[in-house]
Amino acid sequence: MIGLAPPEYDPAAPHSAATLPVGSPATVRAYVRELLRRHRQAFAGLVAVNAVAVVASMTGPYLLGSLVDRLAAGTRELHLERTLALFAVALLVQAVFVRLVRLRGAMLGEEMLADLREDFLVRSVGLPPGVLERAGTGDLLSRITTDIDRLADAMRQAVPQLAIGVVWMGLLLGGMAATAPPLALAALVAAPLLLVGCRWYFRRAPSAYRSEAAGYAAVAAALAETVDAGRTVEAHRLGARRVALSDRRIKEWTGWERYTLYLRSVFLPVISLTHAVVLVAVLLIGGVLVLRGWLDVGQLTTGALLAQMLVDPIGIILRWYDELQIAQVSLARLVGVRDIEPDAGDGAVRPEGRDVRADEVRFGYREGVDVLHAVSLAVAPGTRLALVGPSGAGKSTLGRLLAGIYAPRSGRVTLGAAELARMPAERVRKHVALVNQEHHVFVGTLRDNLRLARPQAGDGELWAALHAVGADPWARPLDDGLDTEVGSGSRALTPAQAQQVALARLVLADPHTLVLDEATSLLDPRAARHLERSLARVLEGRTVVAIAHRLHTAHDADLIAVVERGRISELGSHDALVAADGAYAALWRSWHGET
Repeated sequence: MIGLAPPEYDPAAPHSAATLPVGSPATVRAYVRELLRRHRQAFAGLVAVNAVAVVASMTGPYLLGSLVDRLAAGTRELHLERTLALFAVALLVQAVFVRLVRLRGAMLGEEMLADLREDFLVRSVGLPPGVLERAGTGDLLSRITTDIDRLADAMRQAVPQLAIGVVWMGLLLGGMAATAPPLALAALVAAPLLLVGCRWYFRRAPSAYRSEAAGYAAVAAALAETVDAGRTVEAHRLGARRVALSDRRIKEWTGWERYTLYLRSVFLPVISLTHAVVLVAVLLIGGVLVLRGWLDVGQLTTGALLAQMLVDPIGIILRWYDELQIAQVSLARLVGVRDIEPDAGDGAVRPEGRDVRADEVRFGYREGVDVLHAVSLAVAPGTRLALVGPSGAGKSTLGRLLAGIYAPRSGRVTLGAAELARMPAERVRKHVALVNQEHHVFVGTLRDNLRLARPQAGDGELWAALHAVGADPWARPLDDGLDTEVGSGSRALTPAQAQQVALARLVLADPHTLVLDEATSLLDPRAARHLERSLARVLEGRTVVAIAHRLHTAHDADLIAVVERGRISELGSHDALVAADGAYAALWRSWHGET
């Protein structure tokens, strides 16, 4: 068992799921210092009340040692009543302050945990959109759920308990040194054993727990992707392959689980042995000193009791330090977003117009594999541009580049002569908005969902936006109108209704440039056509880039760009491209069932 090695696993497996970075040790230390600075008063209060509780707990051993000394000296007047009264007062003080320690520790932990959650949410929302778009589902889910759960106990208990244990042990050793200095040195006899055990364990534990967490993220990613793409898996008969992948990921994860369990199975007996060595050393060395007359029996009694009391703080420190090794991994994953610049843009870059241009743009999702190849495009203000082409040609990728979601690998994408890649994300969103087929309804009222786009919007503006996207037929009859609770656990909206809410937000946001990627894909063709006509009135005068999967969208556009294999092969109006009898004309004939 001692020779057990870390499990064999594919290093790419756990790390492939971690598309968001893991915080460096420097980042984690800086964040911990920041948390402690925020809560320094609460932390100091916890240390103070804990010190009082520990001093009160030491009263008993001192009273007993004093009593033993008087008995050994043959004193007949023991004053037991006074001793018992002092002991009772000490117990009462200890009980009160132990309760305060637990209360203040719990409050401090909850406050720090709340800060951590808020910091992670605020920082994540402020990330460049492209970073979140490329983030793996399993990695995001595991950070938001598993890592937060693991940190919950650490924040609520580990940090306060570790502070309590350190103060407790320090005061006990100080008490032993004040009572009988040789006994304090005797208690340190077990220090080499403890240091060797800790060195062995903590050299292995952090990387093992980190691999365990990465392995769980890989399991979550495999399962989430299989469930999300369930129909595709069934259609292509990939079930056996996905099951085999999940089994492999689970095997790798459980291998790391077994390894970390092995580490604890070695470390915990070392802690128990340390406790026994401390007590035996104090009793043996103290006994020899008593026999030689260098200590009295009362000092040995007090020292032995204080040494026995060391078991609890040492156990607390090691137990919660071990928990912090696990928590440190989760904390590093959560604060890893701090290593990403919220926006890489230059705050001084501002657009000086509304024209959108792409100049010799190249872009790829993987190093060395480009999706777009030297694409150049100019969209004048107020133009309705349709991007058409076969699936996988790069239409959506080009749309996201024009919306400022991604930055090109080479070339420039500009708005009013200002590079989108150099502009802060918030400024880009004020000018350009992307709407795709993925729409989220937040838990809350319909009004709150709409006001995400414009917090100050009045009810009249909200109803006007719903009317503009054709949502009146279902929104007006709602019992509570705009105050109707929607989302999970409340009134569920259909995919088409959720899409209309998203488009109503777009109307309220009022950007001058829009990128629509399958924005009406969840509506039936007739409803989609009606909605597009309604939007056409609302979006009059705005620049619209529509990624067209239904060619009637292209028919209505001012300009059509045909994207094939990452390049623009044709550019022109509907009539001109049909007359040219090229790729677009073939698509148009196919759309109408012509040969």
